[in-house]
Amino acid sequence: MAKRFPELSDEHRAFLAHQHIFFTATAASTGRVNVSPRPTTALRVLSANAVAYLDRTGSGNETAAHLRQCDRMTLMVCAVEGPPLILRLYGKGAVLRRDTAAYAALLDSAFSGEEPAGARQIVRLDIDLVQTSCGYGVPLFEYKGERPSLDNWSAAKTAEEMEAYQRANNQVSLDGFASGMFEGT
Repeated sequence: MAKRFPELSDEHRAFLAHQHIFFTATAASTGRVNVSPRPTTALRVLSANAVAYLDRTGSGNETAAHLRQCDRMTLMVCAVEGPPLILRLYGKGAVLRRDTAAYAALLDSAFSGEEPAGARQIVRLDIDLVQTSCGYGVPLFEYKGERPSLDNWSAAKTAEEMEAYQRANNQVSLDGFASGMFEGT
């Protein structure tokens, strides 16, 4: 049975701290719905009603493009080890671009000022609803570790090569919505 909460509790925070993957979901008013996996090593709880994750360069930038169109966002975390549980965080998302003071401040306060290779933005979610459900249908998996592929790919690129890749692949969504990644630059 699903349970609803107005904010993250200590139990929710403990659950998040033991997971390895979460999923983001966004959509504009038209076009495709996007669901993307992210490592929980990039996720930070900022308060009982806010989380953020440090987003790295990927094949697209659907989340940023969607949030410019409509700020609805959901994060979902499923227990794939241990007791079953699904945790969903609903709210309003916002993208903090790398070239902004807000990004620098949050990078410093929540991520110890450490920026991994290929970092492109921080995505913040202001939570208006926390929901848990049983998770009985989620299969069990054994965590073996993080994949080094993204680190290796990012580290092999110069700053100029990374920017060229982002300009070619991260500025427009599948449905043609601008991500705003290089606005003002």
